[in-house]
Amino acid sequence: MGRKAKFTDDDFFDATLRVIAREGAAACTIADVAAELGAPVGSVYHRFASREELLARLWLRTVRRFQEPYLVVLGAATQGDAESDEPVRAVFRWVRQHPDEAQLLLLHRRRDLVARMPDGPGAEAATLNDTLEEAFKAYARRRFGRADRAAVERVTFALVDIPYAAIRRHLGAGGLPPRGLEALSVRTARAALAEDGTADT
Repeated sequence: MGRKAKFTDDDFFDATLRVIAREGAAACTIADVAAELGAPVGSVYHRFASREELLARLWLRTVRRFQEPYLVVLGAATQGDAESDEPVRAVFRWVRQHPDEAQLLLLHRRRDLVARMPDGPGAEAATLNDTLEEAFKAYARRRFGRADRAAVERVTFALVDIPYAAIRRHLGAGGLPPRGLEALSVRTARAALAEDGTADT
């Protein structure tokens, strides 16, 4: 019977996240992660073939941790403005509650990860947004009575592109978005989802 592993994948991920928060992703090495965890360097390589794979899998975990509560909020949003504000607010809320993980999300783009690592992390990344895309379609049906390409594009712009654009610049500079940007993003998303149909072109 094999000996139970002393450290879990999450232990390695959490240690990596702490190192990145202190030193930045570019300076994070396998040796740093091992030292942070108090583990032999070989134990890291036993789980992860390379530093790139470790960072990619940490990024995947982070995306899933964001998506899980976001999908709950999105599933509860209906046609009313107050309910539809919540997915935008949820993005800002998660970033404030998880600033280190939010910074980490800038490390990869999904399509680049798929291209660079087609097996393992890349294969997981390829289907990472499937559930989210279905949730946007369901929201579009509730909001507009249809889930065609134009309606889903409109929803995605309002609930993803707007808060992402507002937040990304500040995260990239190492900070958090000012509080006022949340209210501004909510108003902008409301306008994008307005029933006049001007966005459906």
